[in-house]
Amino acid sequence: MAGTLTMKFGGTSVGDAAAIRRTAGIVRQVLAGQAEQAAVVVSAMRGVTDALLGGAQAAAQGDPERARHLAEDLGRRHGQAASALLEEEDLECLIPTLDNLLDGYVRLCESIAVLGEATPRALDHVAGLGERMNARLVAAAFRRQGLPAEAVDATDLIVTDARFQNATPDLEATRRRVEAHLRPLLEGGGLPVVTGFIGATSQGVPTTLGRGGSDYSAAILGACLDCDEVWIWTDVDGVMSADPRLVPGARSLRTLSYLEVSELAYFGARVLHPKTIRPVLERGIPIRVKNTFNPDHPGTLILPDDADHPTADRRPLKAVTAIPDISLITIEGKGMLGVPGIAARAFGAVARTGTNVLLISQASSEQSICFAVQQSQAPRVVAALEAEFERELARRDIDRVWSRDGVTIVTAVGAGMRSTPGVAGRVFSATGARGVNVLAIAQGSSECSLSLVVDGAEGEEAVRAIHALTLEAEPGEAEFETGFQNS
Repeated sequence: MAGTLTMKFGGTSVGDAAAIRRTAGIVRQVLAGQAEQAAVVVSAMRGVTDALLGGAQAAAQGDPERARHLAEDLGRRHGQAASALLEEEDLECLIPTLDNLLDGYVRLCESIAVLGEATPRALDHVAGLGERMNARLVAAAFRRQGLPAEAVDATDLIVTDARFQNATPDLEATRRRVEAHLRPLLEGGGLPVVTGFIGATSQGVPTTLGRGGSDYSAAILGACLDCDEVWIWTDVDGVMSADPRLVPGARSLRTLSYLEVSELAYFGARVLHPKTIRPVLERGIPIRVKNTFNPDHPGTLILPDDADHPTADRRPLKAVTAIPDISLITIEGKGMLGVPGIAARAFGAVARTGTNVLLISQASSEQSICFAVQQSQAPRVVAALEAEFERELARRDIDRVWSRDGVTIVTAVGAGMRSTPGVAGRVFSATGARGVNVLAIAQGSSECSLSLVVDGAEGEEAVRAIHALTLEAEPGEAEFETGFQNS
């Protein structure tokens, strides 16, 4: 039995009365046989955060009535779930609390309408309301099911900087808050139900950790509590070897390393928030990804990179993922050969546009540099590069800056690539056999991932071709087994 767990439940896991009731049963079962203590992190109900932000944006455009109607709809939605889960005496305590939160939302949107602007700070205040409402509802439902639950706002625990909408936590300050406020609750036999996704500055101003940040919240709290494991409950059986919508034969992976899951998250897999690994990395805390709707399935166990675990999957390639709607930006010209500073100037210009570069590839002749960005950002990136290299373009030192739109980044992931010769050759043979033309290639220094840029029309075929390689057995295995024994 583990000592302490942190468990996060996403929007589908706490999205209505039936889901919350199911989640309560899971938590009760875990506390009965798998953990001595647990902290629960919850998301907003599915769709609530988008709706709240939409109401604030409408207010900024002069339509505060939309926020009022939305508050009424959200009050009904949460009230219906509460009525199905709680007794009258519970409702008398909960409903006024939810109404007060929604009234505050309406007043804030009225202020936004007066100003005619929804600032990042105001949007963060709005965005966390769904979690604050749901944590109170879930905690009340847990108590009705006999669990000693107490709603806790992460604004009292997770200390962040003031970078609104994508704040960075201060782990040391957060650890002090967790020890002061959360640890006593756990040691007293309580079950904290903590709002995911949100934190606050040291001055108490609400912030958010980025969309999908409830995973990140769970990892932060898990690290600060020195948990035995962090469990992420979602609506799929762990991390999949590919998007099952593209590859019908995609399967749940039994284990992954921190590095492998970080690569998958970065290159488009949507099971975990990309930053989730950071807080648990230094403390070597495993993460499990499990399915609320199939709780007996072992899911995926995510381990430290050097872990020698008996269930570890050692196949060279484990998964393949894809990011569509990408543009490949190319700077090319014979005058670039041997000229220092071209790359630095290029990426400095890109950085000034606030654009994230997903992949970089450079010809060994130094006559071209290409990199990938989201297609929606390509026009401003090209404009910024043309302005930066205006003189070089005029002198023909650089022939052109251009964008190839509608491409897809396909990434094969597996830590075993580092120790297995010929993996890249097999990837190119597999894609070539299916007629896929590779436009650019990049491999990280970790040698844990290999990325190919292909035409968007060939992206799905490339994913299927590479996925077939992940089905090859591990050394010494006759065939792949889809599950693993719980440790």
